[in-house]
Formats: sequence, C-alpha cells, structure tokens
Amino acid sequence: MSGGINLLGLAVQGVLSLAAILAIWWIARAMKLGGDVRLRDEGHARELAEEAICGFGPVEVALDRARIGALVRGADGRVLLLRRHGSHFAARLIADYQGIRLDRQFLTIATRERRFGAVTLDLGPQAQAWAASLRRLGASA
Repeated sequence: MSGGINLLGLAVQGVLSLAAILAIWWIARAMKLGGDVRLRDEGHARELAEEAICGFGPVEVALDRARIGALVRGADGRVLLLRRHGSHFAARLIADYQGIRLDRQFLTIATRERRFGAVTLDLGPQAQAWAASLRRLGASA
C-alpha cells in the first residue's frame, strides 16, 4: 500500500510542477517577455528616438534590413543609434566618425561604451550616404 501512495504522490507532484511551468509561461507571454523584438517601421524608430531624448525631433530614419537597429537623424543634425538590447531597444548619440566602418551595404558602429558595444547595420543602398553624413559629425564638433 505504501508503494501506491508514493506513486500517487509523485504523480501529483509531477502534475503540479507541469501546471506551475505552464502558469509561468502564460505570465511571461502575457507580459510580452522574450520573443524576437524588432523595429516595426520608421515610425516605431522615431518613437523610440523621442523616448530616448526628449525633443529629439527625428527627421530621417535608416532601418536595418533585419530591423534590429536604426540610425535616426534629428532636426538639429544629431544622429541617434538604436539597437536591440534584450527585449528592448537602447539608444546612443553618435558624437563623431570614430569607430564607424563602411563595408558595402553594412555600416558598423562601435560606440565608446564597452557595455553598449558595436552594432552592424545592413542599410542597403543607404549605407554609403549615411557613412558620408556621419563623417561630417567630427568636422562640426
């Protein structure tokens, strides 16, 4: 009889464990945690730029083809780099051309912050025009 009780206890414990796992999965899904976060469109990149810097005034956006990052130019000429960081996006102003490398349609931007790191954006045919405009950032400083 005690063997039957142990098996029943293990079965109940297994069912409760499975129920707890499913509950955690459901909560994470309801909170939109994890998943493959990407920029929806240029409007989304503009919203994120405004959230990052109040009054930024985005006027031009270059989205990465995979939509994991973007460059956003403000009305005052400043350029903001957006990149995916976990389930959110992080933003940094690009101060000068240092750490920027163009390779055909790919623009690699290495910020001075080690924790932010470098990001390579596939900007397609826009890459060369953006690289040229970023070269002027150092001249204006």
